[in-house]
Amino acid sequence: MAGRPSACEDVAVPWLVRDGKVLASAEVAASRAERRRGLLGRDQVDGVLCLPVRSVHTVGMKFPIDVAYLDEDGRVLRVDTLPANRVSRPCWSARMAVETAAGQMAQWGVRPGDTLEIR
Repeated sequence: MAGRPSACEDVAVPWLVRDGKVLASAEVAASRAERRRGLLGRDQVDGVLCLPVRSVHTVGMKFPIDVAYLDEDGRVLRVDTLPANRVSRPCWSARMAVETAAGQMAQWGVRPGDTLEIR
C-alpha cells in the first residue's frame, strides 16, 4: 500500500559499536527463554548475542565462541575464547556478556578497557 511503511521498516536493528564504529549487528537476549536458548542449535554466530549474565557456557554447542564481559557502563572487563562444551569462569562485576564467533574479538581489536555499546 502506498504511503504505509512495511513491517521491516518498523524494526530497528541493534548494532554493537565501539568508538562510533559499527562492529556487528546485535541480538539482545532479553527474556529468560532467549537467554536459556542462547546460541544452542545454531551452526554459526551471525553478529553478536548480548546477554545480561556474568558467565556463559558452550555445552551442547558445535563451535567455540569469544565472550566479552562488560560492566554497567559497557566497559570491557575481560575477553575469553571458550571452546565447545565448556563453562566460563564467572566475571562477578559484569552486567552483560557479548558472544560472537571465536577470533572475532581479536579481529575487531576489542580489549579490556574498551567501551562497547548497543545502539
